[in-house]
Amino acid sequence: MTATAAPASWSTALAGRVDRFRSWTRAVLVANLIGQIGIIGTGGAVRLTDSGLGCSTWPQCEPGSFTPQFHAATTLHPYIEFGNRTLTGVLGLIGVLLAVLVWTDLQRSLSYRVLGFVPIVAVLAQAVIGGVVVLLDLHPGWVSLHFGVSAALVAASLYILHRHDEGDGAPVRVVGPRTRTLAWLLAGLTAVVVVLGVLTTGAGPHSGDSEVGYRFAVDPALLTKWHAAAVWAFLAALVTFLVTTRRAPAPVRRATLLLLVITLAQGLIGYVQYFTDLPELLVGLHMVGAAALIAGTTRVWLTTRERA
Repeated sequence: MTATAAPASWSTALAGRVDRFRSWTRAVLVANLIGQIGIIGTGGAVRLTDSGLGCSTWPQCEPGSFTPQFHAATTLHPYIEFGNRTLTGVLGLIGVLLAVLVWTDLQRSLSYRVLGFVPIVAVLAQAVIGGVVVLLDLHPGWVSLHFGVSAALVAASLYILHRHDEGDGAPVRVVGPRTRTLAWLLAGLTAVVVVLGVLTTGAGPHSGDSEVGYRFAVDPALLTKWHAAAVWAFLAALVTFLVTTRRAPAPVRRATLLLLVITLAQGLIGYVQYFTDLPELLVGLHMVGAAALIAGTTRVWLTTRERA
């Protein structure tokens, strides 16, 4: 009796520990989302302070050292760049933990569990892209790709968090076909707004290199107008979506109102920074706001369907 009870007791205790460990899953998913938005802010700080080459090589910061070396001529640039690299390392650790927590949740579907590997794979890819950016002296195409992957990671991170809170049944639409089409339109316009924003920044005075006033040799004023037009188109689609969802389930309406607040705040920051000669702080806030806009749009799109 005792011999058979011991293994049962041991397995029960082990199961309890696994359950307690897995209870951290949502917190880790939230930390991952916050970190993915935060690294866009630190990446913006690197760009806005012209610290893109603060560390002269990769994966080391300086030849023979992974950390900045202090000397009389040292500026803040190496530390700003190193801080951004350090946050990448933290996100890597979060990504490993997230992958373990999600993949080992055998009660969930395989499609959900595979999503757990997305953040760590993308963070590793970002580390490589960041190294290429440094080795190619801030090539504008690679710099844009660097931000683009971060933007996609924000959307993916929110998607995984949302899926964690759902069931694993087939998705069922909770709004009409026209409203669902508008949700797709919002997602597409978000991509256009973000891409034009990246090009506008790369063509302006905050391109990331103190020796070059721009990275994209195009008219920044013209790009700014295109960017603004895309934002107005997005706002018009969002207001239309808000009207069509006035009788939709509460989660849809809450997500839409939050996205409207984010959009209006982004628009205000954008116009203020334009008419005040692009102060670094406002440009940095605008970059973080872009990440919030991506997350908000993703959330709206996800609330238009649910899983059992």
